[in-house]
Amino acid sequence: MLRFMPVGDSMTIGSAGEHTWRYRMWQHLCRAYGGPFAIVGPRETLHDKAADAPLSYEYADPDFPPHARRHLAGWGEGWLHMAPLIRETVKRERADVLLVSLGLIDLGFYTDAEQTAENMRRFVTEARLANPRVRMVVLPVIPNVRAESDAEFATEVARFNELLAKAVADLDEPSSPLLLASVPESYDIHFDTYDGTHPNASGEHKLAGALADAMYQAWDLGSPYEIGA
Repeated sequence: MLRFMPVGDSMTIGSAGEHTWRYRMWQHLCRAYGGPFAIVGPRETLHDKAADAPLSYEYADPDFPPHARRHLAGWGEGWLHMAPLIRETVKRERADVLLVSLGLIDLGFYTDAEQTAENMRRFVTEARLANPRVRMVVLPVIPNVRAESDAEFATEVARFNELLAKAVADLDEPSSPLLLASVPESYDIHFDTYDGTHPNASGEHKLAGALADAMYQAWDLGSPYEIGA
């Protein structure tokens, strides 16, 4: 059984009332992956904005099964926060494939591009210490609405994405593949998010699709993502 673990920040955990891209990925894997699989992780809730805490179970689809809601994601958490957690979490959850969307919050509040890239490299090292054959698919940082008005922030995002691509190339190994997904060409923060950062329904599909298509193209895992499915 292949065990997938979503890892991310607020774009991954989602908030009360949302489907999340995790839900879209689970639906895709149910359709496209021919073998047994599981979604794993130590958490299963959404972020509750009123309480400012991950307390909500109010997924948009109440039939999203609890066993498929699992993840390692948190509102306001980035590479900085996940790197110290990932070894023990991969070991405990026996994760085989990490689906990772991190970096925006790091650059926005905690670390510059170089420091963020170092935390990304630490994350990879720690994950492999738990499972030397773990596979990882990583999304670049998608510039959000802040990048439109803050040139310095936009530069940091672009710089980090360059460093991320280099790190993926440096750290990729046949026994533990590291794959950089592509930002969907059609992704538009004015149409695919509800606030310039967090994905709406179309954004969720496109993020899930970017990860799914990367796995299909590089590893022949599943099939191309179908947004309308």
